[in-house]
Amino acid sequence: MKVELRAFEERDIERKVAWINDPRNNQYLHYDLPLEYQKTLAWFRKNQGNPNRLDLVIECDSVPVGVIGLLNIDAKNNSAEYYITLGETDFQGRGVAFQASQVLLSKAFGELGLHRVYLFTETENIRAQRLFERVGFQREGLLRDELRRGDRYVSRYLYAMISTK
Repeated sequence: MKVELRAFEERDIERKVAWINDPRNNQYLHYDLPLEYQKTLAWFRKNQGNPNRLDLVIECDSVPVGVIGLLNIDAKNNSAEYYITLGETDFQGRGVAFQASQVLLSKAFGELGLHRVYLFTETENIRAQRLFERVGFQREGLLRDELRRGDRYVSRYLYAMISTK
């Protein structure tokens, strides 16, 4: 199984919309659902060349299976926020997210020279927490009732990883 990352392109929008709209994938995502193609296309065009983000597609044996990247890249403080969604459910639980995360973090700390990469995950998202801890993120804090989802508030954990260089 060969896991690679490549730049997110316009041709990936339809696939991303399907992945995000799939109820098996969006339980813990914070998008205005359903995601719409035209709005996603506008988002893509607006963010092309944005130095504050890195949006990539995860490919497993040349098949697109998810998205991963960095948001809020802060050149002054050398930090960024990590995200991942493995959209093709047949590839979940096979180590793809782990390998993709390793590749992204190597790029973040090596090529981009970041010092800190952080993420937020809902306290109920145990599967993601296992991945993050396995990759090397450490839980730093709890943000109680931080976001509203429908008629309830959800709490999230803050995780981070610091460069060893």
